Amino acid sequence: MTRELQGNHDLDVLDRMAAHPGAPADTGLCPIRDVLDRVGQKWTLLLLIALKSGPKRFSALQRQVGDISKRMLTQSLRELERDGLISRTVYPTKPPSVEYALTPLGLSSLAPIAVLTDWADQNHDRIRAARANYDGAAPGG
Repeated sequence: MTRELQGNHDLDVLDRMAAHPGAPADTGLCPIRDVLDRVGQKWTLLLLIALKSGPKRFSALQRQVGDISKRMLTQSLRELERDGLISRTVYPTKPPSVEYALTPLGLSSLAPIAVLTDWADQNHDRIRAARANYDGAAPGG
């Protein structure tokens, strides 16, 4: 599939989303909302990107992500494991060591994440300028 056709496919998905703005009472029944709720969380993409290079232990992930608390890292890893994006392996050492790795499903998320991170990188200056412009022009700003 050419990039142009892929781009058209991406827009078709967005058109389908816009055509059905009403969400089911159970948002878990809406596949787009269900998945994007997880992907849109603050730490999800950073953790998936951190695991791109291979399995890592908890402390290595915390160092790489930086400003995440142990509690939030634990919760985020559990949610990603529950969704099947990462695996957790416990090694029988004293004390037990635990390693986290991307599953095949998690690996499949890296291509769309790369597109989004490229877009963010290419447009970061423009977004910061727009924020500064808005903040300067906003009432009371």
